[in-house]
Amino acid sequence: MPADLLATPDLLRSVFRRHAAGVAVITARGDAGPVGFTATSLASVSAEPPMLSFGVGTGSSSWPAIAAAGHVGVHILGEHQQELAATFARSGADRFAPPTAWREGPEGVPVLDGVLAWLVGRVVTRVPAGDHRIVIAEVVLGDPTGTGRPLLYHQGRFNRLRD
Repeated sequence: MPADLLATPDLLRSVFRRHAAGVAVITARGDAGPVGFTATSLASVSAEPPMLSFGVGTGSSSWPAIAAAGHVGVHILGEHQQELAATFARSGADRFAPPTAWREGPEGVPVLDGVLAWLVGRVVTRVPAGDHRIVIAEVVLGDPTGTGRPLLYHQGRFNRLRD
């Protein structure tokens, strides 16, 4: 087998750069204030009960709060929110400072304004997965009424959906 086909972190990254994914921001209330990060690993897990999952790196600045949180916020970003996605992806950024518009939502979870949809989930479990944890949460409430088209992530960039 050629060496460039063997499983490595670079191979995985190269393959997933070709996989277009929706962009979400995950938030939680931390001891020192709100935390959040951009995620493309969001997945629906179950319809009954309604459950979702996402991955979070254990080395990320948000992990300590996510590790302790009872509830998380999940926000589906619109194509008009590329800068918001970049802010929540940027290490060391003050993610909740202006111009980020947000409010304290149900269960104390930070809820971002202007998103296509948002959910609040009760964390059910955190599953170890290499240098990440897969967080599984049961949806307790949400709002799907935002308008616009979804923001996508592909080839290392934020993109718009094309018809």
